[in-house]
Amino acid sequence: MTGKIAFQGELGAYGHQACVEARPDLEPLPCPTFEHAIEAVRKGDAEFGMIAVENSTYGRVADVHHLLPESGLHIIAEAFVRVHINLLGVRGARLPDVRSAMSHTVLLGQCRGFLREHDITPLTGADTAGSAARVAEIGDYSMGALASELAAQIYDLSVLARNIEDHDRNTTRFVIMAREPDFSRRGPTGMITSFIFRVRNIPAALYKAMGGFTTNGVNMTKLESYMVDGNFSATQFYAEIEGHPDDRSVQLALEELDYFTDRVRLMGVFPADRRRYETRRNSSQD
Repeated sequence: MTGKIAFQGELGAYGHQACVEARPDLEPLPCPTFEHAIEAVRKGDAEFGMIAVENSTYGRVADVHHLLPESGLHIIAEAFVRVHINLLGVRGARLPDVRSAMSHTVLLGQCRGFLREHDITPLTGADTAGSAARVAEIGDYSMGALASELAAQIYDLSVLARNIEDHDRNTTRFVIMAREPDFSRRGPTGMITSFIFRVRNIPAALYKAMGGFTTNGVNMTKLESYMVDGNFSATQFYAEIEGHPDDRSVQLALEELDYFTDRVRLMGVFPADRRRYETRRNSSQD
């Protein structure tokens, strides 16, 4: 029996593409929301969840960092998916026929230049693949969808324009979540440790908490803050560092962090995707 991996969106969404590329051995399970995808893993309807966390053009995916800490799940891997956005239309349509294009708001924001150039009005849809399905259902030459080529295949649409994203390195990062953590060292590219924390209510607490990573030579690759329960005075941080919790340098850094915080929770230990460092090298060459 084939295991399943849950993702947000319809078949043909970029989350579906991520599942196919990262875990082709598993059956993709479409879910209407990230909450449903997480719940599918919690309930055992899927072994893993493929959750989008950030895009190189649009930034972090809204609300996901609020969902992850309370999910009860653990990050066991990451996957970087090169997002090629395509204008899809019904069979027989041509690019000049299209007057409006439907997609998820995140995708609409990633190809503003193309839409302006061709005088195409953006229409907000629930998700990318769902927009493609809707365009196929309506059958109007003047309406297109912004989605993947996989969606074009699934919903029998024509690709009217390929790779129309504003930035040629447009990439979405996903994390793969499971019910149980995996602390084993895996892969040749090094390990990433992710955690959340809240600093104590003392002067310069965040500055002091970060000092342990500097003095112990631990590279912090991500630090993001967000409010808790809509409270301006309660801030939680999500962080990722290079290394494994068993590394002595990481142990010392986390011990110092613990001293200046009132809450630390390990979110996951996982191998770095090789494309993480490819993206870094490309950025340094610009």
